[in-house]
Amino acid sequence: MKLFSAPIEHLITQLARLPGIGRKSAARLAFHVLSLPDGGAEEFANAILDARRLIKFCEHCQNLTDKDVCEICASQSRDKTMICVVAEPRDVAAVEKTREYKGLYHVLHGVLSPMNRIGPDDLRIRELLTRLEGGAVKEVIMATNPDTEGDATALYLARLLRPLGVVVTRLAYGIPMGGHLEYADELTLLHALTGRREI
Repeated sequence: MKLFSAPIEHLITQLARLPGIGRKSAARLAFHVLSLPDGGAEEFANAILDARRLIKFCEHCQNLTDKDVCEICASQSRDKTMICVVAEPRDVAAVEKTREYKGLYHVLHGVLSPMNRIGPDDLRIRELLTRLEGGAVKEVIMATNPDTEGDATALYLARLLRPLGVVVTRLAYGIPMGGHLEYADELTLLHALTGRREI
């Protein structure tokens, strides 16, 4: 005998596909969604659909935005001589929380991972190289996670970028090995940014 009807099962299955959500949590979320008033459930569904429809990659930094150029790249107050390279869009938000970094960003949308068959052509490396062509960028900060894949990506990019005449630095290890930027607190990230070093 089935515990839930087919539409509830389908909702639970879809919610369980979200990262960090197991079947138990998915069931709890499903019942919460079902308890929402009609307007609330519709608003929730529309928020997902709108985000999928309206969000695209910034033409410059590859971050997620609803415009052709994101607010950070469009800002006249940002230091255009510095680019902080991160793996994922959520890492931009993590660094921005420090309120100390005033340069630009570049989002790779992943890291090198031979085990998962992710190579250089699968990342937004070509777009980064294009941004460096003008010679305005003086420093590229590698802010990938301090784990095996993040370090491999940072070293690969450092070797690629050094001949272009830019200084390539790496975040200092205020962030623990194996840790992830999105879970680091602002003070840890601030120390990591301040103590960055050339690689």
